Amino acid sequence: MDAVIATGGKQYRVSPGQVTRVEQLPEPKGSTVEFTKVLLVSGDGRVLVEPAALASARVVGLVLAQGKGRKVMVVKFKKRKNYRRTRGHRQPVTQVRITKVEV
Repeated sequence: MDAVIATGGKQYRVSPGQVTRVEQLPEPKGSTVEFTKVLLVSGDGRVLVEPAALASARVVGLVLAQGKGRKVMVVKFKKRKNYRRTRGHRQPVTQVRITKVEV
């Protein structure tokens, strides 16, 4: 059974047993997290997308680690003005193992 959840301003397609990296969550390592904003559930030959049917749907996961994502380089440059700035950024992320999808 697959689901599409929304967290941190992004949407993720998840299924039970999958390990995914989402925007940083306040829960500590080893705790369970529940995603209640479920946008789609598919499985058993059916697809649920109606908000009334998804009102009680939830996705439960286990927090595996807190960390940072890959580095993104930000470069500012103005031609012929001798202006160059380079800066890196690493977004904080949480690694979550999806344990079950409930409808």
